Amino acid sequence: MGERRGGPDRWRSAGGALLRVVTVWAVSTLTMLVLAGVLPDFRLQSASGDSVTQVALTAVWAAGAFGVLSALVWPLIVRALLLVPALLLGLLVFFLNGSLLLLALRLIPEGGGAATPETAVVVAAVMSAVASATSTALAVRDDEAYRRRLYRLTDRKRPRLARAGAEPAPGTVFLQLDGVGHRVLGDAVAAGRMPTVADWLADGHTLTAWRTDWSSQTGASQLGILHGSNEDVPAFRWYEKDTGRLMVSNRPASAAELQRRAVERTGDGGLLTFDGASRGNLFSGGADQLALVLSMAARRGRRNRSRAGYFAYFSDAANAVRTAGSFVAEAVREVGQALRARLRRESPRVSRGGLYPFVRAFATVVERDVVVAAVMGDMLAGRSVVYADLVAYDEVAHHSGPRGRDTDQVLGRLDRALALIAKVAEHAPRPYRIVLLSDHGQSPGETFASAYGLTLGELVRAGCGLPVPRRVRRTRRGRPRTESGGGSEARDAARDALRSALHRPPVDEAGEAGGQEAAAVAAARAPEPVVLASGNLGLVSFPGVPHRMTREEIDRLHPGLLRTLALHPGIGFLLVASEAHGSVVLARDGAHDSTPEGTHEGAPESAHENDSAHGGADLVEVPLARLADDEGPLAGFGPGAADAVRRTDGFPHVADIMINSRYDPEAGTVHAFEEQIGSHGGLGGEQGRPFLLWPRGLTPPPADLVGAEQVHQVLRGWLRESQGGPQVPLEISPSSEGPEAFLPVEGPVTRDKNS
Repeated sequence: MGERRGGPDRWRSAGGALLRVVTVWAVSTLTMLVLAGVLPDFRLQSASGDSVTQVALTAVWAAGAFGVLSALVWPLIVRALLLVPALLLGLLVFFLNGSLLLLALRLIPEGGGAATPETAVVVAAVMSAVASATSTALAVRDDEAYRRRLYRLTDRKRPRLARAGAEPAPGTVFLQLDGVGHRVLGDAVAAGRMPTVADWLADGHTLTAWRTDWSSQTGASQLGILHGSNEDVPAFRWYEKDTGRLMVSNRPASAAELQRRAVERTGDGGLLTFDGASRGNLFSGGADQLALVLSMAARRGRRNRSRAGYFAYFSDAANAVRTAGSFVAEAVREVGQALRARLRRESPRVSRGGLYPFVRAFATVVERDVVVAAVMGDMLAGRSVVYADLVAYDEVAHHSGPRGRDTDQVLGRLDRALALIAKVAEHAPRPYRIVLLSDHGQSPGETFASAYGLTLGELVRAGCGLPVPRRVRRTRRGRPRTESGGGSEARDAARDALRSALHRPPVDEAGEAGGQEAAAVAAARAPEPVVLASGNLGLVSFPGVPHRMTREEIDRLHPGLLRTLALHPGIGFLLVASEAHGSVVLARDGAHDSTPEGTHEGAPESAHENDSAHGGADLVEVPLARLADDEGPLAGFGPGAADAVRRTDGFPHVADIMINSRYDPEAGTVHAFEEQIGSHGGLGGEQGRPFLLWPRGLTPPPADLVGAEQVHQVLRGWLRESQGGPQVPLEISPSSEGPEAFLPVEGPVTRDKNS
């Protein structure tokens, strides 16, 4: 790579480039002539009439002018559009490209060309697509020309990796398929929907599953994978009493703060600190090269380079037109799929109207195309390590369900993106190892609101004796509203639990508080509880109390709340602190095969509770320290459930009440507290079983890989191997020891300078 090219080679290359330019110009001219003959509102001759030769010359002039404007003016327009919200960028592409064509027609001498604005949009789109296809077809026969085109399309310069004759160390590309569970990937490969992944497996890649933390969502998983610590991330969104801040993982300010805390906790910049690139992620991982990184999006000015990825991709007009066309097609596809689901009365289902078709199109088309192009550029530039997140499947599965025709199509398109990246790797200046992984899976199921006729927030308000909407109060006399109808025993029990909650008397009426204690309770009651949902994980916090409340305090403040929640058939279990037993897990008795030694509270004795009797169920309280996976409230939630709950219990910002929805082990379903029929965020089912797929030559990870922090250590070890370190069996160190043992060989241990 370091040798200088001789004179004949240089002239031969220049001649080939000139021939390609002339060929593309000629094909564009012919395309313009054809369009002028087909479209009535597009002409290439003056009103007085021109000869065939004059029309041909007009087409040559117009095609050349449009090509020059696309090459010189279009990148300037796109750079200006970086100030426009990303979702609008695809919608503006057609209009702006058509404007360039109108400008090109105005530059024709003697006004030989004209088009209406709407026709100009069509002509410009076709011209850009044909020119791009012609250029690619010519370049693909010449490896050197193909490389040059890829460098240009990805806005990368030629790399300088090593001295002449030196062999560069292998690079590593980590590709995250957001939300794709281990079983979903395996089934897709077996069904032939992901042939690229199937080829990798046949060629020596190995596939295994790993277990997430209790908070099975991208914020916790990706923070742990990229920065080595996801300590104190109890959910996707949570309330912090000490700061009064609502943290939401996919908000730029929250992501930046989470990254800052992780870097401060580990003393290390992250997985990508040494010559790394972060593409489409929530966090930077310490990378210097960024595109679509949320934790950087809150920064202003030149320090925020996250949006530069849009410019690198959309500066080529053909890219812009192709992606914009796919954007529109995807939005139309979503409208059609949603209509089909409604006409077929598919159940469960959620609303898919409003802006959602455009949100889906952005996630599955625009973000995918930009991220894939950025990864291609990183490989051509010879970067040592790249981590990229492709979010398409996760977005669609939330609204269409984790399995089905909609998500099958998305997986197929993701596989084609993987094939493109693998193809570009053949032209990269260094060999690359491609590691495929996911951050979590998804579990299906009817939403909590659809199944039981009220939201988690409304159930909490009812248990607190606070006002609830009239439609919720009406469920005392009838069955809850459900999308699929029916009158199951579980729904009858839910109705009874709600009746009990709504009939709870005020604290003074019940005689459970008096004097100074009653005054203290009233003061604490003033702010309403903060109820948040993260998939099938719910969090309840009382902002009026500065510390984490105990069960005893909650019972004094809201006597019926914990019983109302724990005895509801849609709730799997609760986690609360206790003055008497440390932290405890509360659940409805009878829902599990066995129960460890704990406290059983009989049916309530008050007249108000006897009215419903909660279906005759008892409340089980088990100290968290004695809780096991295979018995009691966590039976059926899978291995490691108790340890995951215990770890979250130790977080400084754990909520006063942590709520996990009911899980049906036989059906694999959960009830999301959000409007999602494919969800993740808590315990139960495939959401907690993502995958890791790595190539031959890397040391296998431990058989039982638990938690994102351990995944980080494995990836650190692989990077060390890629840089020439020893290949020894990986031994996962405790999370408290940090990731220092798995640092790359080259590069100092530094904090992320962008954090």
